[in-house]
Amino acid sequence: MSEQIIKTEFSDIMQKSYIDYAMSVICQRALPDVRDGLKPVQRRVLYAMQELGLSADKPHRKSARIVGDTMGKYHPHGDSSIYEALVVMEQDFKKGMPLVDGHGNFGSIEGDGAAAMRYTEAKLQKFTQEVYLADMDKNVVDFQSNFDETEKEPVVLPVRIPNLLINGAEGIAVGMTTSIPPHNLSEVVDGVKAYMDNPDITTEELMEYVKGPDFPTGGIVVNQKELKNIYETGSGKMKLRGKVHFEKAKKRSERDKLVITEIPYTMIGANISKFIADVVGLIENKTTSDIVDVSNESSKEGIRIVLELRRNADVERLENLLYKKTRLEDTFGVNMLAIANGRPELLSLKDIISYHTRFHYEVLTRKYETLLKKELEQKEIKEGLIKASDMIDLIIEILRGSKSLKDAKSCLIHGETDNITFKTQKSKKEASKLCFTEKQASAILEMRLYRLIGLEIMALQEEYAEILKKIDKYQDILEHPASMKKVMKKDLEKIKKIYGFERKTELTNAKAAVVKALPIEEKEVVFVMDRFGYSKILDKSTYERNEETVLKEYRHIVHCMNTDKVCVFTDTGVMHQIKVQDIPSGRLRDKGTPLDNIGNYDSRNEQILLIAPDRVLKESSLLFVTAASMVKLVDGAEFIVQKKTVAATKLAEGDTLTAVRIVSAKEGITNAQIIMQSEEGYFLRFPLEEVTRKKKGAIGIRGMKLQEQDHVKHIYLTGVEEEDTPSIIYKEKELVFSKIRLMGRDGKGVKVRR
Repeated sequence: MSEQIIKTEFSDIMQKSYIDYAMSVICQRALPDVRDGLKPVQRRVLYAMQELGLSADKPHRKSARIVGDTMGKYHPHGDSSIYEALVVMEQDFKKGMPLVDGHGNFGSIEGDGAAAMRYTEAKLQKFTQEVYLADMDKNVVDFQSNFDETEKEPVVLPVRIPNLLINGAEGIAVGMTTSIPPHNLSEVVDGVKAYMDNPDITTEELMEYVKGPDFPTGGIVVNQKELKNIYETGSGKMKLRGKVHFEKAKKRSERDKLVITEIPYTMIGANISKFIADVVGLIENKTTSDIVDVSNESSKEGIRIVLELRRNADVERLENLLYKKTRLEDTFGVNMLAIANGRPELLSLKDIISYHTRFHYEVLTRKYETLLKKELEQKEIKEGLIKASDMIDLIIEILRGSKSLKDAKSCLIHGETDNITFKTQKSKKEASKLCFTEKQASAILEMRLYRLIGLEIMALQEEYAEILKKIDKYQDILEHPASMKKVMKKDLEKIKKIYGFERKTELTNAKAAVVKALPIEEKEVVFVMDRFGYSKILDKSTYERNEETVLKEYRHIVHCMNTDKVCVFTDTGVMHQIKVQDIPSGRLRDKGTPLDNIGNYDSRNEQILLIAPDRVLKESSLLFVTAASMVKLVDGAEFIVQKKTVAATKLAEGDTLTAVRIVSAKEGITNAQIIMQSEEGYFLRFPLEEVTRKKKGAIGIRGMKLQEQDHVKHIYLTGVEEEDTPSIIYKEKELVFSKIRLMGRDGKGVKVRR
């Protein structure tokens, strides 16, 4: 067989392949179908469980068996994704209506993972059986071949309620994501009925029934006024809060408590531990002194996080602080994206109800068409049996005179009497007039003799009358939309009566949490940081008692006020700001906290050149010197900014900062001098007043002519109050700067060889 080389554009192939992959992920993995509100993996798990016979009245079966059947027959992907889908459908704190009845450890609201699938067991909830999987045998949905065409699976499940609203959905596809909150079943049913009565209903009118999300964790939605826009557009942000109440101490030995009994839906999982850690952080950072202790007393009965309070604590301020500084108030991003008519579509509340109502109508139509067809078949059979019972003697004579079953059947259907022996010509003549249908003839031939008893014949006639009633009923439902609507409403009302529940989430319009800063008693403190980057704040008295030890053990020591900000300049040309209040206080022997954990400073990629309080910078100038010998003076007031990180200077490509020095502006810099030292041993001394003042966004001017591959290694200042260095030890000997010839800026300098 000859090979043929196809020449094509690589970008075209890549584009087509990526689009195919993206659509596969969107439609076959990540997004739910608007009709049943299920992703393919969820649909396949539920169908596999039904095929295994795991109904609510049967024993639980190992989850591994369910996962194995789902993966082997319908879902050719990883077992972990299948088991995760099974687990989520069991968790009542994630789903408005759990679809799976689990037995064993299926995880907890606090983020504990489920046990391995070999340890847990599961079966279907009764709700799932009756509302999601009922009537599957009545041709209510289409089936398609599975991945290897050895099995058939439903394209969609015949779900009778808008599951997309009741259980919500979360999924990340390619270039799009869906996030739909769960809603109250009773409210959604009422909303569907209202839509059926008035298809032109507005979102505002629909929200009289579907008032808003109803999260299984309860909590409070505090921006109710924004829900209308969210439900009209299909996207927006819901602000959620946990429920907090105050418990007064009953005894003198006890403390007042602030108890959290409901949490935002977004807090479930590891975020509960994160919340407790954040509360502890508020205590350690002295943001609040009203909390004495925090404990998690949650159990199977529900959430209970207890904050013990000091006497006369400001409870209202503390609540606002928790909303402002922790995830007790959080945002739930809504993006109601689902597969509709085979493609992803952003849906409004009315769109979801509309799509599902049409789907429910289609399911019921197919159901009653199947039932009608079955009853019409039974009508045909019953008519034949009743007719046969009226001429039973002739039927018996035909059977006794027939040589084969085929001859008897031909006589009953077509009146063929040639191969049958009759007792009289009259019987033969009557037999030739018979014209039963194929199904009637088969039923007559299979009829048992006991059906000839008088009472049985009466029962047969009663069954026939009942069949006629059912046929009339089914034809009325199929032919009259009003009758179908009545059936749908009755179906929905029954579901609501059996499975409906009270709303858990409260809806309100609350003001944004505002925390007034408590007045701080200003006092002098000392910031210290060791060579490993661990920092802390020391009391002034502690520092003075141990000054010698501090000077020996710490690389950076900055005297400041507790209301100041500490400004950290690094060799990358940026300045990081950290509030002194955000730096934990400690005793002398405490290890401290890495500066990386407090601000934006990254010790792996940055080297600290200067740390100074912002109040000192206000009254000073800053001298910047780079490795490429660019120098400038900048007014310190330029660095009084609100941002935590700003560019302190502009650097040429490949250049880095070598030094940042504070130069006091009180007495000027007339007598000050700068000494620049290069890596090759060149020293240049010139007056500091020759350095030009620039803005922080400027590169600066050249301070020293450098040899090729040389760079500025150190700088020294003389005649400056903050730093006066008259001499250094260079090559094991003292080098006095006054002995170096005073030159002008941009000179080559002199090489010190000793």
